[in-house]
Amino acid sequence: MTIKPFCRKANFYETDQMGIIHHSNYIKWFEEARVDFLDQLNFEYKKVNNFDIDFALLDVYCEYKLMVYFGDIVNIHVSISEITEMRMTIEYKIIDAKSGGICTLGKTKHFFYNNKKKRPVSLKREIPELYEIFLSIKTADE
Repeated sequence: MTIKPFCRKANFYETDQMGIIHHSNYIKWFEEARVDFLDQLNFEYKKVNNFDIDFALLDVYCEYKLMVYFGDIVNIHVSISEITEMRMTIEYKIIDAKSGGICTLGKTKHFFYNNKKKRPVSLKREIPELYEIFLSIKTADE
């Protein structure tokens, strides 16, 4: 399965006093790209929530390489770099659509959490179909 990058135009309200995108917005962009990623897998985030499962955040990493300015268009590439029954790591690469330059590299680490049971769970047991999709996507990237 081919996953298309998430295309995003930088908004004026996301800029700081220097006229560049404020660093806090990249974490929001990662989330937007992650939701789009699930949409492309035909397993929308709302569908995941219908199983009472959430991807609880453990860690966020963001490395800024090139500045993004108001009006710039970026493509956010999403991939799963690690997956176990209990956890996953998602990587992000934000590329300037015009120059092709790498603007930002990022990573989020998650554990699978059942909102009803109020505890971490095995995705393989809770949503085996989604676990297999994630596993196949990760394997395809290697």
